[in-house]
Amino acid sequence: MKNFRTVYSLLGMFLLMITFVNAQNKDGYKVGDKARDFNLKSVDGKMVSLSSHEDAKGFLVIFSCNTCPYVVAYEDRMIELHNKYAPQGYPVIAINANDKTQSPGDSFEKMQERSKGKKFPFAYIYDESQEITLAYGATKTPEVYLLEREGNDFVVKYIGAIDNNFREADKANDKYVEKAMDDILNNRQVAVNNTKAVGCTIKFRK
Repeated sequence: MKNFRTVYSLLGMFLLMITFVNAQNKDGYKVGDKARDFNLKSVDGKMVSLSSHEDAKGFLVIFSCNTCPYVVAYEDRMIELHNKYAPQGYPVIAINANDKTQSPGDSFEKMQERSKGKKFPFAYIYDESQEITLAYGATKTPEVYLLEREGNDFVVKYIGAIDNNFREADKANDKYVEKAMDDILNNRQVAVNNTKAVGCTIKFRK
């Protein structure tokens, strides 16, 4: 009887630990956390990871998709961010976070069509398992994670929206990502490191 109590006690502790870990993972990254690497397929058929960009100082990782009207409204601004900051060592990597069974318009083939049509200059990759999306804690498209290289790690410096007006780019008067990048490039602590991402909810696999 005593042995059974010990087993049940250990099992209970194990289940509590699993619940605690899952709760932590569900919350995703916070500013200051080290972001995990990934190895995901791009629309050009190549595998893309953070570590494969040896010269990168950091990244603008944007959780994205094909079908969300918020993403469509921001696509030109995503291109501009890449063209502005990739030469300075901070390329954009867009990750399609949606499950294709929940959103058929977000299949890999549709990604290829969208990338070709818009002439994306950045890597557009598919998180088919949604493992990376869950690890990061992204919930909306678009949602930005600004990463900075520190040694062999990539540390989260900003999480949130691109700016404060998804409808009209020329009326955005608070460009969160650009301000964060300006702080990074001038060796300052990012003044505003977290904003609310405004967009479509990510379509997770059921």
